Amino acid sequence: MSRQSPSLAAVGITLDPAPGIAVSRHLYERIRDAILSGQLRPGLRLPSSRALAAELGVSRTTTVTAYERLRDEGYLDGRVGAGTTVALLQIPPAAAPVHQPPAVRRPPRLSAQGAALAGVRWRIRHAMDGPGSGPPAFPVGRPALDAFPAELWGKVVARRARRSAGSLLRYQHPAGYRPLREAIAAYAGMARAVRCTPEQVLVVGGAQAGLSLAARLLLDPGDDAWMENPGYYGARGAIIAAGATPVPVPVDEDGLDIAAGKALAPRARVAYVTPSHQFPLGVTMSLPRRLALLEWARTADAYVVEDDYDSEYRYVGDPLPSLQGLDGSGRVVYVGSFSKVLFPALRIGYLIVPDELVDAFAAGQRFAAAHVPALEQAALTDFIADGHFARHVRRMRALYAERGAALVQAARRELDGVLSVTPAHAGLHVIGWLPDGMDDGAAALRAAEHGVDVQPLSAHAQEPGRRPGLLLGHAATPEPDIVTGIQRLAAALTAAS
Repeated sequence: MSRQSPSLAAVGITLDPAPGIAVSRHLYERIRDAILSGQLRPGLRLPSSRALAAELGVSRTTTVTAYERLRDEGYLDGRVGAGTTVALLQIPPAAAPVHQPPAVRRPPRLSAQGAALAGVRWRIRHAMDGPGSGPPAFPVGRPALDAFPAELWGKVVARRARRSAGSLLRYQHPAGYRPLREAIAAYAGMARAVRCTPEQVLVVGGAQAGLSLAARLLLDPGDDAWMENPGYYGARGAIIAAGATPVPVPVDEDGLDIAAGKALAPRARVAYVTPSHQFPLGVTMSLPRRLALLEWARTADAYVVEDDYDSEYRYVGDPLPSLQGLDGSGRVVYVGSFSKVLFPALRIGYLIVPDELVDAFAAGQRFAAAHVPALEQAALTDFIADGHFARHVRRMRALYAERGAALVQAARRELDGVLSVTPAHAGLHVIGWLPDGMDDGAAALRAAEHGVDVQPLSAHAQEPGRRPGLLLGHAATPEPDIVTGIQRLAAALTAAS
């Protein structure tokens, strides 16, 4: 039970410390906060340490310790014959720990670039654990961590640490661990028809790090960059962070509209595309559009950033060849990642850049804020060389196809007339189309309240106008939870209709 000092009762000084917090520290914090908030005004005389100890029912050592710390920090004055008084301080209003109501708070003062970055929304709300137990259903872009061979990965890392920890303690080449770059070049050539040498590969801290590096090296402040609309928020953020302007270019059933891009920003320096599986709509860029995009880049002296974020997961036919494999002019910067294939915390991605850009990108990587730890790079190299990576991709391709089919089947049964779910032939998510005029942002908020983590399609668009829809990830949600999640989503959507 808390005790209150009669001398300080008017300002509500109480002692009720949380477990593990020293009483002297708690008393110090309570008096300090009262001084900063103006409740204890400058010049006010406080009880002696002995009197205060008696009033609060604590040892005198406790009050002496608190007073001494407050005097040392300048909050109190203690003079012989004058007792202990609040120091004569000019306390700025911002120092007061009193929480202002949200309505009177001033917005933070940001740079123009900071304000623009803060406005890049990637989802309306992140659904935390909802009703029941376990993570929310349908997170977008998350792989099946329940199916990842974590024990095997741990053994690979431990073995690598034992065998070559000494050699991995030295500075590494800024482009990354050479054996991993060789493994990536071989894999991308075989699986994605990418044409490259290991020298063209740079290992980066995830796809986002690669996008940011490319934007900084290829764009000057004020430059225009074509951006798929709707499109990946991370690419838009990277363009803005480089000081450039993302120009929203419409996407149709054939992918990015090249003619519209030329009309909107004929002097653009970069075009960002996801040609194999457009995010978020899921369409594939047609061959005529691919050739037209490469021709534009060649004649305009521009570059194309190809984000091949989930090309491993195509459920009908073979994975489509990359745009980079068609490029004969050195105009494509290819971005790949292991985060969605293995696990997000790995944070290993890679860039494959044209020969003429290798030195510039290596220099840019040298001064980047983060580098991938060498042990993780070496362990991933072993994981690929031992065949574990290829086997994991094959297993996940089958698993994700099953989970995607289960989601579509459950949605058709539970959401008929409320949400029209389009089957996906690739990737880790499907799109559910809402009735015209419905607010997909509000629908996503209601879903979050029911423990369902979906993304509104509008959050990925720079310009309004497309039919409202929701993105539902199926990779990370086991089949039993898919049925439960669809039922929760149905409850959320029908309650508002």
